[in-house]
Amino acid sequence: MLDTNRIHEAESNVKAYLRDGLLKKAAPDRQVIGILLGNARESLLVAEAAQNLSELWVIVCSYYAMFYSANAALIKHGYKVSDKIVHKVTSDAMIAYIRGKLRDTLIEEYEDTKEEALNLAGIRANSLIESFELERKKRGLIQYHTKELEKESKAKTSLQRAKVFTLEMEKLL
Repeated sequence: MLDTNRIHEAESNVKAYLRDGLLKKAAPDRQVIGILLGNARESLLVAEAAQNLSELWVIVCSYYAMFYSANAALIKHGYKVSDKIVHKVTSDAMIAYIRGKLRDTLIEEYEDTKEEALNLAGIRANSLIESFELERKKRGLIQYHTKELEKESKAKTSLQRAKVFTLEMEKLL
């Protein structure tokens, strides 16, 4: 779960990113959003195709499906990530800007049970954003430090997280 310290850290980082030009306000661009969503879908297809070939690439492609859809959501909501430390900036910006919007979208889906949905949607939004964080960290660990035997179960988890995350980002768009 995302804890309040991580949320405050991300919000603080985003202020610095805006100041330093690592994150910029930008008008939504439908063409770029379409390209990013296409990249996300393609990454999911490659992750699924790689299931019997390489756990490493299931994890990497699953993460990139999430990364592309996260950036599409950021652009839709008026933010563009620069080309430096893009993965960390994307992660922090998702926490600062998209987490609440995602929660609101999930609340609409659970309209019949509004009070319960508020709690569930907040938990689910945090969980989706946290899954992006976990996959970002796992991708680095798997690419450089993990034995082959450990990769298979991590690859299945990555693919499942990427499918859920990408679906929710598409709903948000």
